[in-house]
Amino acid sequence: MSEILSQAEIEALLSSLTGEDPGAGAAAPEAPAPKAPAGPPIFAPATIPGSKGAVAYEVYDFRRPDKFSKDQLRTLQMLHETFARLAGSGLSAFLRTPVNIDLISLEQVPYEEYLRSINQSVFTILSLPPLSGQAVLEIEFGLVFTMIDRVLGGPGKALSRNVLTDIERPLVRQMIERMFASLKSSWEGVVIVNPGIEGMETSAQFVQIAPPGDIVVTILFEVKIGSQRGAMSLCIPYLVLKPITTKLSAQKWFANSSRKQSLSQKRILAFQVNHTTVDCSVELGKAQTTIGGFLALKVGDVIRLERETEEDLTLLVGNVPKFQGKPALQGKKLVFTVSQPIEP
Repeated sequence: MSEILSQAEIEALLSSLTGEDPGAGAAAPEAPAPKAPAGPPIFAPATIPGSKGAVAYEVYDFRRPDKFSKDQLRTLQMLHETFARLAGSGLSAFLRTPVNIDLISLEQVPYEEYLRSINQSVFTILSLPPLSGQAVLEIEFGLVFTMIDRVLGGPGKALSRNVLTDIERPLVRQMIERMFASLKSSWEGVVIVNPGIEGMETSAQFVQIAPPGDIVVTILFEVKIGSQRGAMSLCIPYLVLKPITTKLSAQKWFANSSRKQSLSQKRILAFQVNHTTVDCSVELGKAQTTIGGFLALKVGDVIRLERETEEDLTLLVGNVPKFQGKPALQGKKLVFTVSQPIEP
């Protein structure tokens, strides 16, 4: 069926716009239009004469413009799901108890709306160089005191307080700095940031990182520490992320992430391997004896080994033979001189 309007349909459409009846000589008086309800403009579907049906319009609130596309929001969600997983693992080792962090939601809202949604919490103002501006990491007081109690050797009991003492503040900073390491690792695929603490507040009215009407990205997490659970959120203004919005494309991120992650993983593995301590031991020889003979050993007894005096000794790394060599003296210390490696 053809979708081209006929001449009669075109005339009917034009007459409907001017309010005239194409069949009448004079225009009939129009009834007063009903007043629109107060609030954001909502565009209802309109019916065009001769068309198949209503034409739908997308609702758009000009007071809350969208700064990020859906593709960019999905990329941010993937980044912070990685952050939640890494931060949970890091806090589990630090607090010596299972910590599970789940990403609940990611939204773009005005900054004043974000502040209204926050109850009593600890607000950590952070910088993200080389990005300019500041962000906020918010943690509920119940979670903060649970972590402090675990650090001080307690079972992880939450307290009904909304003030941090001078002793508790450094402990909170130490835990948050550990979470910053996870944030840096999760962002490496897009930009290498170096998060730092700029300040710490316990009241939302002193946390002014953006004008009230500016759009921010809010990431809400649920944190479970043992039997305790609470909320944590990360708030990043649009102006902070604006220089890297082109890098938040999922396609571009996936194209670059494999190479960057492989290089970062190699650096991490090399650092960990180079600083890992291993046990080294030198095997002088072996001998066989009975249980009775072993129990009868005393100071001064001599055990005959199944090794010639000119044979090389074996150096074991862990329990694996790795090198052969000879004993020697260096000053007053007995040392081992490596002569050749042992092939696996």
